[in-house]
Amino acid sequence: MRYSYKTAGTCATMISFDYDNGVVTNIVFTGGCQGNLLAIPKLIDGWTADQIIEKCDGNPCGRRPTSCVDQLAKALKEAKAKEATPNTESVDVEA
Repeated sequence: MRYSYKTAGTCATMISFDYDNGVVTNIVFTGGCQGNLLAIPKLIDGWTADQIIEKCDGNPCGRRPTSCVDQLAKALKEAKAKEATPNTESVDVEA
């Protein structure tokens, strides 16, 4: 399934990714720090949602209480919760 997640409190405004059987691929951040947000997907592509959540959940950005990778962890938690939703090709979730 392809998921799109509207972020909150970060420079990136949206995160999209494919989520199939707990594995995350094709991660795309919209907006934000281009160098970091191009590198992150390359580093974690093919990881399980649980692996990404374990490493990224709760990471702040400077003085902000959240970050792009923290928002990714939140999006993955939502995707996991909605995984059982039948017949859904694309799901939009909000922060």
